[in-house]
Amino acid sequence: MKLFLRGGRVVDPSQGLDKKADVLIADGKVARVGKVPVNKSWNVIDVSGMVVAPGFIDMHVHLREPGREDKETIKTGSEAAAAGGFTGIACMPNTNPVNDSPALTRYILERAQQAGVVNVHPIGAVTKGSLGEELAEIGEMRQAGIVAISDDGHPIQNAQLMRRALEYARLFDIPVIDHCEDAVLSAGGCMNESGVSTRLGLRGINRTAEELPVARDVMLSRVTGGRVHIAHVSARESLDWIRTGKNHGAPVTCEVTPHHFTLTDQDIQDYNTSFKMSPPLREQGDVDAMLSGLADGTIDCIATDHAPHTSLEKETTFEEAANGVIGLETAVSIAWDRLVGRDIIGATRLVELMSVNPSRILNLDRGGLKEGAVADITVIDPNR
Repeated sequence: MKLFLRGGRVVDPSQGLDKKADVLIADGKVARVGKVPVNKSWNVIDVSGMVVAPGFIDMHVHLREPGREDKETIKTGSEAAAAGGFTGIACMPNTNPVNDSPALTRYILERAQQAGVVNVHPIGAVTKGSLGEELAEIGEMRQAGIVAISDDGHPIQNAQLMRRALEYARLFDIPVIDHCEDAVLSAGGCMNESGVSTRLGLRGINRTAEELPVARDVMLSRVTGGRVHIAHVSARESLDWIRTGKNHGAPVTCEVTPHHFTLTDQDIQDYNTSFKMSPPLREQGDVDAMLSGLADGTIDCIATDHAPHTSLEKETTFEEAANGVIGLETAVSIAWDRLVGRDIIGATRLVELMSVNPSRILNLDRGGLKEGAVADITVIDPNR
């Protein structure tokens, strides 16, 4: 059965395409894009007034399986992704056990295939057990199917180890995705250090705890030529370092989450742990900087850092609550409403941020609707 998407606004930055067109899909591939005469035997879907784009990819997701299936599984996370408009997700390795071996990489891929919902792309650990001591089996994991390496959740503190990781990852043309946090500077903190943290009586995390490792990673990327991807940028100073690195030819990319371009620490009321995350919500000047970075091209991707927890881990004191919020089901709506709807960026730029660039950074065969391309497609109804 052929699938026919009729009368939508096709937006594909990889081809410079933004026009009303039909899309015909056959055998899982894009067969034609343009004005196509309808055949009665096709499955026709009227997408008039909607945006038809290459499938969206969230390159920063925590699926929790194996080890914490009480929080999330590969199947439930995949279903959440599909419900939110994503056709692909890249899952972080901080599971139990940590994804630091080809065997566990293959397990994740097999479980994703069994779920059969969206494409799941495993990210391997930088170090064994994500302990920050010894490099993991990066080459073997790459052969098994990882698309990047990261110790997300356990930031790499050792600059020499980070340098070696960048040099090694360069051999396989995969990025090192880094959660930039100086563990000594942030120790004991649970929200952004500001007047709000003082008023609430909560220990703050100084923004320098993010800026220092971002600056380090940018420098090491320039020196080694290894690709570094800065996860969930939240501070305006961090973005300045990334912009400077790009201007000096460093192969650095970055992402921002919906919560970091929409919310501030002022939104934390009554010690609501739904607003506790790492990095923490910052100030309005930081949100404004993220919006500028999205508009001027400094920021490469929008990623959710989807981090589900059990209710018990959130229904406690702010200091003791787990860091993280879910995001797969709301990210596209928020991005459309707060960015496209307010003319901060256009639809083409949104597709770059959520499809084309994640695919490019992770070396995926996705992110476009050329004839013959895999038919991973996201359709957006702007009025819904």
